Amino acid sequence: MIPNDEYIMVADFGGQYTQLIARKVRELGVFSEIAAYNEIEELLSEKPPKGIILSGGPSSIYSPDAPVVSKSIFNHNIPVLGICYGMQLISYLFGGKILKSDISEYGKKRVDFYDSALFEGIPNDSICWMSHQDRIVTPPEGYDIIADTPNCPVAAIQKGNIYGVQFHPEVTHTEYGKEILVNFLRKICRIKSEYNPQNFISVTIEEIRSKVGNSGVVLGLSGGVDSSVAAVLLHRAIGPRLYPIFVNTGLLRYKEEETVQSFFREKLGMNLIYVDASEIFLGRLASVTDPNQKRKIIGNTFIDVFQKEAENLDSIEYLAQGTLYPDVIESISVKGPSSVIKLHHNVGGLPEKMNLKIIEPLRMLFKDEVRKIGKELGLPDEIIERQPFPGPGMAVRILGDITKDKVITLQKADRIVIQEIKKAGLYNKIWQSFAILLPLKTVGVMGDAGTYQNVIAVRAVSSEDAMTADWVKLPAEVLESISSRITGEVTGINRVVYDITSKPPSTIEWE
Repeated sequence: MIPNDEYIMVADFGGQYTQLIARKVRELGVFSEIAAYNEIEELLSEKPPKGIILSGGPSSIYSPDAPVVSKSIFNHNIPVLGICYGMQLISYLFGGKILKSDISEYGKKRVDFYDSALFEGIPNDSICWMSHQDRIVTPPEGYDIIADTPNCPVAAIQKGNIYGVQFHPEVTHTEYGKEILVNFLRKICRIKSEYNPQNFISVTIEEIRSKVGNSGVVLGLSGGVDSSVAAVLLHRAIGPRLYPIFVNTGLLRYKEEETVQSFFREKLGMNLIYVDASEIFLGRLASVTDPNQKRKIIGNTFIDVFQKEAENLDSIEYLAQGTLYPDVIESISVKGPSSVIKLHHNVGGLPEKMNLKIIEPLRMLFKDEVRKIGKELGLPDEIIERQPFPGPGMAVRILGDITKDKVITLQKADRIVIQEIKKAGLYNKIWQSFAILLPLKTVGVMGDAGTYQNVIAVRAVSSEDAMTADWVKLPAEVLESISSRITGEVTGINRVVYDITSKPPSTIEWE
């Protein structure tokens, strides 16, 4: 859904910041959509944007497999901003000369700006974020140089309403990046409308009513941010014809089944269907240690349980999913980080089995926009500010085989981690924080007796989109409190360790 005709197309060339560009544009009040670079020409004729941003990318413009667009996209009189690789692509297409630089530029660099509408109001000699090896030696004929650095004499170019910058205005490290983007959106593209995700609510409710008619809709409700916001939107639209199905896999957070039922059934009055399938899941997972096999078993079991419950309902024609825009991008893009096609983690496989039509009310939104909409809908912070939780639940945080006792142990330890991080006022500043139960025992001393018990690892990371993540330097007193409480309150644990590895080289989850 495009709220109006004024939007920006972000062409994806595999850059690590492509999604960040689209999110920044939306934060500045302009709707944006990401398109694979080889789909731009077709999309321009279907729904012309007010401007095009060519993303960065990992390729060298002279590589045999370098992603290249046709020069014809510049014939529509639509303003274009090329960023990093996008600038080099513009130069390449119009006859400029690009070489591998003797001195690569990475990190913060001072840039001298020349007179240009793109840099109007930007102080000269400002800090910008560079990340490139190739550089433009000679710009194309007719293009003016509008910025430089000591090591990059062509740091920005312009011809008419076509612009290129070698630095990244979308990252926070670029001192006036926001102002540069605003200049492009408002002064050059002349976009006047204001995109506000809150306005999305009324439009989406009407779309749902029009699409669904008198049919019933089932939704796999997990209690997480995405499915919760989708559930409330659908409930506002069709009321009792929405049937959220909440499956207790036995691998949930501590007392999650009580929290979800209390809020969605008792407080919001939804026709919540609760299924306690914990024994089925734990039975099928018995003695399974391979992480991929665990995920496969959990996914297939969820489909079996969900399908059985949904088939007991009458007049169901739609399956609702809490799919977000990053999921959509991953399944349509053909280059870069989004090249791996991803099956939606929540109810993947169900549409084919149940012959249901899909409805995805959040599919054009980023996570931060979903949180804002959740707040507008009146959802409490306990739900909309929740940290991500893996679809397979505690199964991928228990290394080795899974038993009911191990799940209970980890749930209790994980609850303490969350409680102490919240107590320190750090919960909303951290992407994910959780406990992991390790398949090893160590000697210890409790009271006057020796022990030989299990180890809990604690993980806390900061991230923008989970593609990369840094470990959080939790205060020593918080770590001390977590360790003291876990070893004192959780039976069978005599040691706590803290994971200080970033992604890469590790992943956020341990399995």
